[in-house]
Formats: sequence, structure tokens, C-alpha cells
Amino acid sequence: MPEMTPLPPQSILVLGAGELGLPVLRNLAREAKRAPGSTISVLLRESTINTQAPEKKADIDELRSLGIQMVAADLVNDSIDQLAKVFARFDTVIGCAGMVAGRETPMKLATAALKSGVKRYFPWQFGVDFEVIGRGSPQDLFDAQLDVRELLRAQDNTEWVIISTGMFTSFLFEPVFEVVDFDNNTVNALGSLENSVTLTTPDDIGTLTAQIVFFEPRMRNQIVYLAGDTVTYGQVASMLERVLDRPFKRNVWTVDYLMQALEKDPTHHIKKYRAVFAQGKGVAWPKAATFNEQQSIPVTTAEQWARENLAVH
Repeated sequence: MPEMTPLPPQSILVLGAGELGLPVLRNLAREAKRAPGSTISVLLRESTINTQAPEKKADIDELRSLGIQMVAADLVNDSIDQLAKVFARFDTVIGCAGMVAGRETPMKLATAALKSGVKRYFPWQFGVDFEVIGRGSPQDLFDAQLDVRELLRAQDNTEWVIISTGMFTSFLFEPVFEVVDFDNNTVNALGSLENSVTLTTPDDIGTLTAQIVFFEPRMRNQIVYLAGDTVTYGQVASMLERVLDRPFKRNVWTVDYLMQALEKDPTHHIKKYRAVFAQGKGVAWPKAATFNEQQSIPVTTAEQWARENLAVH
């Protein structure tokens, strides 16, 4: 094999080390070897860095063993100026903390990133296509994400990259989401059986995000689409029948039904998500147009995930 030209070094700060942050950090540490001189750091609360809780301590120890540096700060309680001072030490900042403190956090972090003069910012937008969904959707958190996009587009000092991943694969099968009712062997389709949903696992998002960060030619001021799978609710039912070897009933929760349920319980986040997914806009895209497909990077399909994780159901 011809020798790979080393990639330009980057100093990267990841915000958070949870369900998505951990796989992003693991993969950045691996990819950084192709860019000698790169450094990977993670921003966590002081109490998390010094935790004695066994599970969290194991994560921190793993990150240290990968050469990842710890940066103590508090995304919720620190001011924009305090966070900007921390971000300014890095070339690239990647938001993996989710909606930790409600709908104000994404705007606060984006404002701090711009104030810091960081070269490139990846906001926490790992999810659906907020612009296609548009403002005023049943999930009001999405409007806050559109505010972030407008802020980033209105300036040209800091480059930005948004990674659209669809839903985390496991969430489709979570009992709390109620799309798959294992007890009653039923799939409750959101909107219609023909409606599609794009799914990607956090591990795959971690792999692909690290590749995107180091990708040449450098990605800037663009939305990058990923997809582990794009499936209809009807296909989900058929897939579960194959994997679990038993019949599944197909039920449809219409948009009207879900909007009425939300009206009765207007602050219920899961009901907001269900209504948005039922409307069927901006929640799915063809796999062919995704970064992983164009780069021929293998990802986990819904069926592969189910075979590995649902055997007990």
C-alpha cells in the first residue's frame, strides 16, 4: 500500500462523554493517529472527572488510557464568556452533550463557540433534518436548533458542520417510545406503515463523525447526512417477524390521533417526537446520498442491530 500523507493536525474539544460522546472520543483518538500532533480533549464537570462511581470512573479511565485530556468546565452553570475562554484553546469544538439543560443550551454553546473564535464548530444537531421539518413543529426543541443554524450561517468567521443522523437506532425499539410493543407483538406505525425513519447507532455516528472531522478536502459550512438504515414502519414489522420468529400486528397511529394525544398532554416530550415522526417530513433520507454510502463505510442496519440486541424479546 502507498504511504498515506499525514493529515493536518487538529486540537479537538468534545463537549460531553455520554451515549454519543464516548464513541466519538474513541474514534477521534484512533483517527488522530493519521494526523500527527493532533490532541483530543473532553469537557466534563469537575465532579465527573473526579468521580468514584465505578461505571463512570471506568469511562474516565478508558479516555485517559487513549491519551484524551480532561478539561473541567460546566456547560450549564458557566457563563458564555467562561466557556468561550475554554473553547478558544482549540481548533475544533464538537457538541456531544445533548439537550443537557433544556432548549437554551444549544444557543448558549453556539454563541460561546463563535465568541471564542474557534476555527470549526460541530453543534449538537445529531438527529433529524430540522429545516425540512420547519418551525412550529410539535417538538418545540427543534425551533431552538433552527436558531443555532441561523446564528452559524449569519457569520463567516467560524466554519460549521452539521451531522444529520436520524434517530438513534435503539430508540425506535425503546418501550417508552411505544412504536414497538413487544408484549403485544405489535408495531404502532407513526402516521402510516409507508412512513420512513432513518436510524443510526451511536457507535456508527462515532466512527463517521471522526472520519468527517479529519476528512480531506476539509468539510465546512455544510450538512452531512448519515444513515445506518432507512426503513418504513411496515418493514420494521416484517424485520421483527424474521428476527424474533413470531408474527407482529401492524397498527397505525395517525397524525390526528397523535396530535390529540399531545393536546391532552402538551409538555410530554415523547408525544412531541411521535407527532413529528408521524408527519413524516425531515425524519428520513435515502441511504444512497449519505456520507457512509458514498465513502463505502459499513454501518449497522436495523436488522443487524435487532439480531444483536433483541434476542431476549
